[in-house]
Amino acid sequence: METQVAEKTKRNARECAARLSAIHDALYAIGGKWKLKIIIVLREDGNKRFNELQRSVSGISARVLSNELRELELNGFVRRKVYEGRPVVVEYELTEYSDTLGAVLHSLNDWGTMHREKIRKEISSSSQG
Repeated sequence: METQVAEKTKRNARECAARLSAIHDALYAIGGKWKLKIIIVLREDGNKRFNELQRSVSGISARVLSNELRELELNGFVRRKVYEGRPVVVEYELTEYSDTLGAVLHSLNDWGTMHREKIRKEISSSSQG
């Protein structure tokens, strides 16, 4: 009996560690203040040039946008397309791999909407009380 409990505890610890590791990897790839905002803008508005993207993602600096785009490209979510000519045009587009974030984005949207409403209700009820 004790052996079974010990084995189950070890198995639960391994499963927990695996879940934490997977979540860590996900947050590394898409976490932070800007990455998901960039992905959502490209998803909803289509391909954009750098300055268009900067205007669409309110509050992001050029340096931060450049770094975030580089990381998104390294993780396979964004592709940088260069069109030769005068002037050279650089456009950013989502990759097919970024489509794998669809369920994540939908779930975050649902949860964020629910959470915002919960906070509003709590603030409203505390100010009336």
